[in-house]
Formats: sequence, C-alpha cells, structure tokens
Amino acid sequence: MTKPASRTEFLTVPALRRIGELYDIEASIRGSPANLRHRVRQAQAKPKADALRQWLEQQLACLPGKSGPAPAIRYALTRWPALCRYLDDGTVEIDNNAAERAIRPVTLGRKNWLFAGSDLGGERAASILTLIETAKLNGLDPEAWLRDVLARIADHPINRIGELLPWNWKPHAEHPATFDAA
Repeated sequence: MTKPASRTEFLTVPALRRIGELYDIEASIRGSPANLRHRVRQAQAKPKADALRQWLEQQLACLPGKSGPAPAIRYALTRWPALCRYLDDGTVEIDNNAAERAIRPVTLGRKNWLFAGSDLGGERAASILTLIETAKLNGLDPEAWLRDVLARIADHPINRIGELLPWNWKPHAEHPATFDAA
C-alpha cells in the first residue's frame, strides 16, 4: 500500500510545474535581444508569475503557520519584487545560476584556502585562481595554457609579456589549449 502524499509533497509538484513554465519561456528566448526578451516576458511570463503569486497566497492561507511549506511560501512572497525583477528588464536573467557556477570551484575549495600557509600564500592562490578562471573565460584549457606559458616564459621578452595573457595567447601548434567551456 502506498503512503499518502504529505502536504509538502502535495504542494511541491504544482509549484515546480508553475516555476518550470517560467523557465520554459526563458529557454525559448535565451540569446535574444533584451527588448524582445522584455516583450515576451511581459506577454507570457508576467501573467504566469502573477498566477503563481496568487496561488502561493491561497496555499498559505490554508496552511498552519508553522507547517513545512508555510515558511518557504512566506519567504518567497516577502521577496517577490526581487524574484520578479527579471520581468521588467530584458538584460536580467531569471536566476543567478551562471554566477553560482562561476564561483562554485572557489566555494568548494573554501576550506582548503584556510591552509594556504600564510597571507602571501593566500594571495598567490588567489592569483592562480584568477588566471585559471580567466583562461576558461577565454575558451582555453587552463592546464594546457599554464603548461605552455610556464615552458615559454623564461625565454619570452619581458616587453611582450602581454602576448602570454589568455586573451592574447597563441598556442604553439604542438600545444593546443582551447576547450569547450560548456
């Protein structure tokens, strides 16, 4: 015999479906110009967001104050203007997932940074991480880029050091370092 769904499970499926519809709209306009994204969001996403808010308010009214989903719904409703900011600006994303993905390696390694050995060690680690992330942003394989730069830097003229920076770097034919950043 199957266990009956809890109130939290009962609310989660329709809430995720409604949120998924907003993300479906975003997927259909990803990469489009900001003015088009704004128009589509106003025409398609805003009514769905308004309906989601109304649905959340209705659900909250039916829930005991401290039940599982109630604090989560109150949290969303008190931050509603911030959650819907993207609807009024075609340059704003629906979420900050790209930024979260970018800082993930630093966040995961946070405890490791406590053991840099000294302030100078921490500064060096920050410099290396900056170089690695910059290489990634320029479509390079950071390990191959660093390997090539470290092999070449001793004989490279100091007045042309900018040639080795990720946005200027040209690999030797035997050292390809581009990669798919996706």
